[in-house]
Amino acid sequence: MRKFSAVLVCLLLFGTLLAACSGGGSTKVKEEGGSAGNGGGSSNTGQAEEPADDITSRKITIKVHYPLPDETTLRQQEDDKIARFQAKYPNVTIIKDDWAYDVNEIGVKMAANEAPTFYNTWATEANFLVERGWVADITELWNNWEYKDQMNEVLQSQFNVDGKVYGVTQNGYITSTVVNKKLVEDRGITLPALDWTWDDMYDVAKAAADPKKGISGIAPMGKGNEAGWNWTNFLFEAGGDIETVEDGKVKAMFNSEAGVKALDFYKKLRWEANAIPQDWALGWGDAVSSFQQGRTAMVIAGAFDVLQAALNEGGMKPEDVVAYPMPAAEKGGKHYGILGGNYLVINPNATKDEQEMAFRYITFDYFTDEALKSVEDTIQARKAEGKYFVPTPLEYFSDDSEYAAKVKAIYEKYDNVYKYDPELFNLLEGKPEAQFGTQDYYATMSNVVQESFSKKGTDSKKQLDAAAKFVQENYFDKIEQK
Repeated sequence: MRKFSAVLVCLLLFGTLLAACSGGGSTKVKEEGGSAGNGGGSSNTGQAEEPADDITSRKITIKVHYPLPDETTLRQQEDDKIARFQAKYPNVTIIKDDWAYDVNEIGVKMAANEAPTFYNTWATEANFLVERGWVADITELWNNWEYKDQMNEVLQSQFNVDGKVYGVTQNGYITSTVVNKKLVEDRGITLPALDWTWDDMYDVAKAAADPKKGISGIAPMGKGNEAGWNWTNFLFEAGGDIETVEDGKVKAMFNSEAGVKALDFYKKLRWEANAIPQDWALGWGDAVSSFQQGRTAMVIAGAFDVLQAALNEGGMKPEDVVAYPMPAAEKGGKHYGILGGNYLVINPNATKDEQEMAFRYITFDYFTDEALKSVEDTIQARKAEGKYFVPTPLEYFSDDSEYAAKVKAIYEKYDNVYKYDPELFNLLEGKPEAQFGTQDYYATMSNVVQESFSKKGTDSKKQLDAAAKFVQENYFDKIEQK
């Protein structure tokens, strides 16, 4: 775990820079079919001209990770990137593949040789994918890349396993609490300081809730793996952890005193404060939508996603919303929030040429002037539409890099870039997600959260002991440590 400072306030929540780039040119692009391919190295290294028989002289096909159909803006940005990439590498045929990583589908994709040349995944998946051989070792490509030392070390380290590199970070986040300031103050509630506690969260949630009008004080996620993910922040804040590794074996440890304390707090919000939604079975999208629509005073997530929805889809104003760190369990405690992120990894079944070209594609817009121009163009376009640009969480580049300073300078030029309270970044404390069986643990804890919200008077220790036993026997005991 590591504390994040406020050296670059605007960078903490800056999310779609990588895809948001402008340019021109286009050549052969296929929507589907064909073989997965790849390619190599950095696209902006300034190296000497390569020999005639190098990778740029060979016909290569790569199947690239492509945004989902409803992500029209991201698709336009990716199309632009494809055009610019193929202008530089006319020997490459690109196939678009909008498959989104699913832990239940990746094995089938690999077995059928249908996985893209590179695909997106999450910080939790590194060891899972490495152990099963579903991700390529890109250490050599990484070491030959000129920008490797300017990358965000904390994020990148999540996909460095046993001294080898298996993925390239896109961006990251520290889980936060976003508060509907207007809703809270309209009910006569004084907001606490950003250095707040569980007691402060409880008091605000209880006072802001208006069940008769369908307004909750807080909307913790209550279904899907995200329910376990939301709760785990409180486990961390109480001083607990998910697992430990002893003698090469993964051991569950969330059924601790800290776990009981965190689960009891959830029950207080539900049964004493009556502060959560009456229909509490909210997934990630449901909870964010509830905030966007003004139906809850607080939601727990990466702040970018919530603010983006609230400001540009919900019609709220910057002064209406405020991003808080997660609350400390008690005064003086740590404001732990889960440190997560998004990564691009390369298919080990691809040829060496395909893997190298995939790496070049992944890093094509990293550290470029074109990317900076695209950020500024996006901010200007949002301004013309009467919308706001919300920087996303931790970016792929180090916050003390020269490139980060250039991004910050662009932000400071515009009044429609959302500004975070500088104090936020002095308090945020990111704690990495567990690296073994994390999604299985989240799913199991989601069941515990649902039971706690649906049945009054449950015994937290018994619930957690049963959950830990289940996770241990069905998942952790099956993990082989090398």
